[in-house]
This record gives sequence, structure tokens and C-alpha cells, in this order.
Amino acid sequence: MLQVTEGPDRGATLHFGDPFKEQKALAAGTAWADLSHLEIVAIKGVDRLRWLHDLTTQHLESFNGGWTNGLILDHLGHIKHQFLIFDDGETSWLIVDVNRAAPLMDYLNKMRFTMRVEVRDASLEKSLIRIPGATDDLGGPFQLVDRGAIPEFPDAIQVGIWALEAERVESMRPRIGLETDHKSIPNEIGLLNKSVHLNKGCYRGQETVAKVNNLGQPPRKLVLLHLDGSDVDLPAIGADIERDGIKVGFIGTVARHHELGNIALGIVKRNVEADSALTVAGIAAKIN
Repeated sequence: MLQVTEGPDRGATLHFGDPFKEQKALAAGTAWADLSHLEIVAIKGVDRLRWLHDLTTQHLESFNGGWTNGLILDHLGHIKHQFLIFDDGETSWLIVDVNRAAPLMDYLNKMRFTMRVEVRDASLEKSLIRIPGATDDLGGPFQLVDRGAIPEFPDAIQVGIWALEAERVESMRPRIGLETDHKSIPNEIGLLNKSVHLNKGCYRGQETVAKVNNLGQPPRKLVLLHLDGSDVDLPAIGADIERDGIKVGFIGTVARHHELGNIALGIVKRNVEADSALTVAGIAAKIN
């Protein structure tokens, strides 16, 4: 059992001895994962959904509860916050990566004004669990439980971050800080009609999202890369993606997949063709 020592999953278990077996169980729907390392922001109050509707990219004003996700953008449409959302009818729980609860709370508290909402750090109250079942569009199914009250799943095996991240890369679900940089907009990473609802009222950054969507030409795009498997070492997050020796993008998450081999998510310029011969840190790469 290996622990993750840095990055957005710091404190989680990387794997429990056989990461490929764990990946196969995840694909079969017979796996579960303890995601207690993730941070949680709780928002309580009668105005919470209307308030979050106005602040985020997601349509929440008439949300009937359950799971969804969303983003908060800056005024130019750049991605500032990414989170899962669970609303239980009384509280909206926003689940974020390690070290991202504090800046999110800081922004939310600045935007409270006269709204009847309360914002608190609930990371020591609740834990996120990835429960057994076929993977959904959010990367779940998920369950939010009281911290320390981990359910038992006798017919499933526990998996670590290695398996979860390999599945996420395969499914091309981008993650803030890994597949984004300071100028990333939702249009570039496949989040329209997912984390971003295109039929709702104004929110910060909406003008950029709508303009780029109407033009149909985001400056960059998210791609799935297959890396040459002959190299033992994998490229680091943020490494340059090159075509003919010229930088055309950067690498995000890299994973060893039980079927696909070495794969990665990358952000490349819009004009990079699918059949381009690419390299990442000297390793040959091909767009899937």
C-alpha cells in the first residue's frame, strides 16, 4: 500500500498492491474508494441554490438535489474553481481537491452580501466515498458519509488513486490544476453542457464562454494521448507537447492503464491535427 505524498490527492492511497487488478474491478463496477482526503465546503441556508446558481456555471436554481458539478470563472472566463456538488435538501456540499477549500470559501464569503447562506469548512465532518457501480459522468457513483463512518462493501475491492486516475484519463474528465492553467476556459476542455450549463442567466465569465461557443473556435483543445510504452519513466505534469520541435501544448495527467498502456491527457493548440507526430519529454505521443 503506497501513499500519495504530493499534489491534489496528497494523503490518499495510491494503490493496494495490484493497480491493474484494481483498474479491472473499477471497470467491472466492483470497486470502491475512500476519498476522505478531499476537502469539503458546506453551504447552508434557504438561498443557497439560488446563490450558487448565480455564482457558478451550473443550473442550480431549480435543482432537485443529488449530485452534479460546477465551476466558478473569473471575469474573463478562466477557470478558478472546480467542484462536485451534493445537495441533500438542507445543505449544499462542495467537494474540492486538497488545498482548494480555503480559497473557495474566501471567494464565497466575499459574495454573500444579503443572501441567507452560511459557508463553513466541513472537511472534518464528512468524507467522500466512491461506491461500487458503473462509472457515471461525474466519476462516481459517490456517497457522502460522516467522517470515520466508512461503509462496508463486502462484494467489492478497495482501489487507490492510480486506478481512479487511469479511468479518469481514459474517460477524458479534466481536473483543475492538472489539465488547466491560468488561462484555461471551459470550452477548451470539454465541459460545455456538463459542468457548464449553456441555458441559464448571467454568471461571471459567461460572455467569454458564450462568445467562444458561438464562434466554435476555442484556442486549445483537450486530447487523449497514447505514449510510447518502451520508456520506463513517464513525463511530468506540465511537460511540453512538441510537434517538429515546436511547443504546441502541455501534458496533464499521465497514467498506466491496464488495457491502453501509457496514456495522458494533453492540452494542445486548436490546429494540431489528430495524426500529428508529437513528442512529450522525448517520448513519442499520438492523439487517440
